[in-house]
Amino acid sequence: MIYTTNPSYHDSLREGEQNMARSSYQKLKLLYIMNFLLQNSDEEHPVTMKQIVEHLDRQGISAERKSIYDDLEALRLFGLDIVHVDAGRFQGYFVAQRTFELPELKLLVDSVQSSKFITHKKTTTLIRKIETLASVHEAQLLQRQVYVKNRIKTMNESIYFNVDEIHNGISQNRKIQFKYFEYTIEKTRHFRKDGKFYVVSPYALTWDDENYYLVAYDSEAGIIKHYRVDKMTEISTTDQERDGKDAFESLDMAVYARKVFGMFSGEEVAVKLRFENRLVGAVLDRLGHDVMLVADGDAHFTVRANVVVSPQFFAWVSGFGPAAQIVAPDEVVRAMAAHIRSVARQYEHIDIDNE
Repeated sequence: MIYTTNPSYHDSLREGEQNMARSSYQKLKLLYIMNFLLQNSDEEHPVTMKQIVEHLDRQGISAERKSIYDDLEALRLFGLDIVHVDAGRFQGYFVAQRTFELPELKLLVDSVQSSKFITHKKTTTLIRKIETLASVHEAQLLQRQVYVKNRIKTMNESIYFNVDEIHNGISQNRKIQFKYFEYTIEKTRHFRKDGKFYVVSPYALTWDDENYYLVAYDSEAGIIKHYRVDKMTEISTTDQERDGKDAFESLDMAVYARKVFGMFSGEEVAVKLRFENRLVGAVLDRLGHDVMLVADGDAHFTVRANVVVSPQFFAWVSGFGPAAQIVAPDEVVRAMAAHIRSVARQYEHIDIDNE
């Protein structure tokens, strides 16, 4: 082993190390420029050549303007839509076409913050990530429309892992198992089936009334069922292959979602309904645009549809007051009448004539 005390040797060694470090930084120059443009520029906020040079200098990279022009051209050839402007106060460079335009990012933010099944914590995290897809200036515009604090959100933080595990079961053609719960008046979890695992064949995820549902085949019952994803816990994929493929393939998911009000179970029945004409939009939104509307006098229309009869269905009809009516079949009309009477009995002691 050779030892030396020559100061010039150590100085040259340090200089060599510094040159190697500078060389490594130079190799990263193109990436630093691209990242700076993506984060700091947009049509309203172009960045100048001076700002680019200063940014590189902060990263320990010295660069001449000519080399930066070459780098910008290389980024253009790579596919980055860099625009040069020279008009009055707008001088410099900006990224024009991005993966997501600002209106698209606003739509994503709206979707995340309005989704009840996404917790407050995860909502904030997702929106912060969405903001990174815009410039810092456009991210401020996204912040102005974020109103999360007082929205009703799920309390189940594991929903994202549930969704991922459900997709694993679907893609691997395997059954999944999970525990299913409901909340008590103390806001604690009460597990159904005495805490035993449900084992089902997952086939799809659907969205209804601001909630996420798993659509799966229950082998024991021999039917398709649905489960609230935010009420599932301890979910995992099993080694058992899925069954019920024929039952699912015979199911039209779009039609299924229209029939099942609020994902409440019940018997599927062909019903005839009568509405005032002003409710056409609401009826089409709920039952779909493929239903046939038949005029019934000048002020009303009727419609026939297959629905799952449940308290949620009765609530939807009664929500329109006297402007909506179930006409047939008789057993559903009687069930509706019984539902209304049971609700009315809770208010029989109220004297509505004397306030």
